Amino acid sequence: MTTLRAFTCDDLFRFNNINLDPLTETYGIPFYLQYLAHWPEYFIVAEAPGGELMGYSAVVLMFCMFTVMGKAEGSVAREEWHGHVTALSVAPEFRRLGLAAKLMELLEEISEKKGGFFVDLFVRVSNQVAVNMYKQLGYSVYRTVLEYYSASSGEPDEDAYDMRKALSRDTEKKSVIPLPHPVRPEDIE
Repeated sequence: MTTLRAFTCDDLFRFNNINLDPLTETYGIPFYLQYLAHWPEYFIVAEAPGGELMGYSAVVLMFCMFTVMGKAEGSVAREEWHGHVTALSVAPEFRRLGLAAKLMELLEEISEKKGGFFVDLFVRVSNQVAVNMYKQLGYSVYRTVLEYYSASSGEPDEDAYDMRKALSRDTEKKSVIPLPHPVRPEDIE
């Protein structure tokens, strides 16, 4: 039976099998510790019965051998208070079990409780598997961010989709009305 639990500092030394995926953005230990300190309710891990991590998610609201990492950010006055999915990754051997969907659901629930208007995330335009999964979960492309992801080994930088899902507080669904033109990373608030 899979266990969803709070991410702990010790998990930083156990999730390499998840982070070694080429489509997973990796960060330094201080970055993960900052999320753990500021948004612990958004940092969750999925653990297999044998104790191996299955995945994680971080939302700035957050989750981990699978984890999700996230946070809450934005302005309430401008109706931009929202949950932001910083990272969602599932180890290859645990994919297609519904773990990512469950982690996203938990992050959305936390964002609802915190009074968010929407949840957003960034995903590589080329990662069609992830884009399609997010669409199935109710997310839509809000805008394209040009050259958001830095390339390695001399290849060009890659564009990202900023995908959003409106929450119940956004009764008019204003937060998901797509922008008609792409933006640059420096234009993102």
